Amino acid sequence: MLKAIAAIVGPGNVGTDLMYKLLHRSKHIEPRYMVGIDPAAGGLARAAAEGLITSDRGVDWLLAQDTPPDIVFEATSASVHMANAPRYKTAGIPAIDLTPASVGQYCVPSVNMQQSIGSDNVSMITCGGQATVPIVSAISSVVPVEYAEIVSSLASQSAGRGTRENIDEFTTTTSEALVNVGGAGKGKAIIVLNPSQPPPAMRSTVFCSIPTEVVEDRSLRDKITESVHKMVDAMRSTYEPGYQLRSEPQFDPPKDIWNGMARVAVFLQVIGSSDYVPAYAGNMDIITAAAAEVGDQIAASRIIPGKEVLNGPAA
Repeated sequence: MLKAIAAIVGPGNVGTDLMYKLLHRSKHIEPRYMVGIDPAAGGLARAAAEGLITSDRGVDWLLAQDTPPDIVFEATSASVHMANAPRYKTAGIPAIDLTPASVGQYCVPSVNMQQSIGSDNVSMITCGGQATVPIVSAISSVVPVEYAEIVSSLASQSAGRGTRENIDEFTTTTSEALVNVGGAGKGKAIIVLNPSQPPPAMRSTVFCSIPTEVVEDRSLRDKITESVHKMVDAMRSTYEPGYQLRSEPQFDPPKDIWNGMARVAVFLQVIGSSDYVPAYAGNMDIITAAAAEVGDQIAASRIIPGKEVLNGPAA
């Protein structure tokens, strides 16, 4: 079967987990290259053991290959991707960005895949964005959401150097995605690194300001709840089976501190698939699962002749 050739730039935990997802699940992508800048990186050794061509000479080496990749997945840092993105564009290689660089089209596969697939640079936003933007979108499809606030709590042990260096970019990029993809009027994102042992699973809380009449209108509350459940089911069945509701959406009456608006709260948990990172690291798992899904869609619709799967899961 014809497959698109992929390169993974960044041999850390995220890049390594993505590699295993592509190797084990993808129908339309062949991960052929993994590159970094540290010859001692464990991810490069693991990639080589899986038969990938590896290099510690970075993007310069990658773009000089006689057979260039059809797709690049960037799993480095926001600043590195900002520097590399123009080079991928010049080379005509679509890039899927797993950093919070906010260079390209924001994409949450369960929300706006079709609008994102033609972009030469697709931003996977952040792990928190992948977990929470779908819920904001589900709610805003039923009633106006004046303000959305999310809190994502991650095991400190699952937050590597890249996550810690990019916390400012995490909050900014996730907040923008709550508006631009989720449909909120304004957005705010908060990240918490939980040092508890044993490491806890990723949990996220979504708060949305909603019209006051929702509290008195059972039919509207039921529609919001149904929309949230449909979104959760879509994500679980398509690319993130560990995506879970921890309780039914909770509705609160208007308060002055919420500018007189009512509120709905949704409580989430993400359990990873343990392709490489442990199950508690749902923050890594959800963004690599989303990136793999987008990559398969790009490969099927833009690179492999005769393939078109935008209306359903790629795998």
